[in-house]
Amino acid sequence: MPTIALVDDDRNILASVSIALESEGYRVLTYTDGSSALDGFTTGLPDLAILDIKMPRMDGMELLRRLRQKSDMPVIFLTSKDDEIDELFGLKMGADDFIRKPFSQRLLVERVKAVLRRFQPRDPGEKKTVETQRVLDRGALAMDQERHTCTWNTQQVTLTVTEFLILYALAQRPGVVKSRNALMDAAYDDQVYVDDRTIDSHIKRLRKKFKAVDDDFDMIETLYGVGYRFKEA
Repeated sequence: MPTIALVDDDRNILASVSIALESEGYRVLTYTDGSSALDGFTTGLPDLAILDIKMPRMDGMELLRRLRQKSDMPVIFLTSKDDEIDELFGLKMGADDFIRKPFSQRLLVERVKAVLRRFQPRDPGEKKTVETQRVLDRGALAMDQERHTCTWNTQQVTLTVTEFLILYALAQRPGVVKSRNALMDAAYDDQVYVDDRTIDSHIKRLRKKFKAVDDDFDMIETLYGVGYRFKEA
């Protein structure tokens, strides 16, 4: 089963969430702050991390920033009920999901399962009706679902799970406009609620990542009031 890293300075949360995850068969690593978690990750990254935002020594935002420099490991943030600004900032940095405190253990476990499902490649033994579904080629863009890799002009572009799914949904049908709702359906589990600004934040981050490898990148078009589309070649 996957390994989950739980990072929170509240020992009651560490204990209760660990029990809930371990009862589902997950291996759980616990840390009381971002600095100790970062040290622990040097020996091997977990399959998913659950991070509290407000922690001593190194908070969740800084830990995520450092993780995103070298990894697209899925991250779920634990936030307070009124931390909408933190959520928007976290999305821009590459967080995959948020759970607001107080939360039920059952909800957290289901969110963990949903994020891992989106991140994990398809079963190698699963039959595919079309072989080319494995790799999507759109000119300079190449996306491999099974390996979760993305390149632009052969240069690697590191995407989070959510970013990958949004871009894949757009690139599948160049020229076709995808509404924000359609992109939410493509990238999020049915049990996860997100608003329009969440998709906008992911699109903004996608453009930034591609412009980092190609300053002329302009393939994701905005149709105001309608949605987004991947430009036809």
